[in-house]
Amino acid sequence: MPAEPEPFARDYPDGPWVRGYLHAADGPTCDALVLTHGAGSNCAAPLLVALAEQFAGAGVATLRCDLPYRQAPPKGPPHGGAATRDREGLRRAVGAVRDFATGRVFLGGQSYGGRQATLLAAEDSAVVDGMLLISYPLHPPGKPESLRTAHFPDLQVPAFFAHGSKDAFGSLDEIRGALDLIPASHQLYEVDGGGHGLIKRGAGPEVISGLAAEIRRAFARFID
Repeated sequence: MPAEPEPFARDYPDGPWVRGYLHAADGPTCDALVLTHGAGSNCAAPLLVALAEQFAGAGVATLRCDLPYRQAPPKGPPHGGAATRDREGLRRAVGAVRDFATGRVFLGGQSYGGRQATLLAAEDSAVVDGMLLISYPLHPPGKPESLRTAHFPDLQVPAFFAHGSKDAFGSLDEIRGALDLIPASHQLYEVDGGGHGLIKRGAGPEVISGLAAEIRRAFARFID
């Protein structure tokens, strides 16, 4: 069994800090994953915790981190110019795990966090070795014309998308079409009946852990 997660912090005098929880790998540490949350959530989201446990148990050290906008205040969505600062926070989180990872470093995020991960990778393809995107927010609900894909043609990093068939932020057909814009290798993992959160409200730990295990295995097959 992997060890209990430990609080993780890195302070910087000139910008956003890194705050979260590190799940040490079960066995020799080679690869690592930075995993973050959606708007209005935090790194304690049950699916993120389950994913971190699954990856750590498979030998991938995983840092669940709060985006800079979430570190203060503790509630509410990002506002104003938060996105630029959040991407810098993700860049620094990746740098922090590179201090101990001896292999590849992956960057993952749910919804807003995943979008910021793709924007960061589009700006700098050398920042990570692969991405895990959970419920990418393709467009606001009810506004399919407002696509958030302008940067997809600039993605040169392998990208794995897990997406629910009932996601109001983008249908499976819409996400399939959007992924055709990405020149790097990519894959869509479909979650039948899943909404934007992928799991139904009130789902038990076994259900959440089971989905996390499926996503982890599918990601491993894709990235390897």
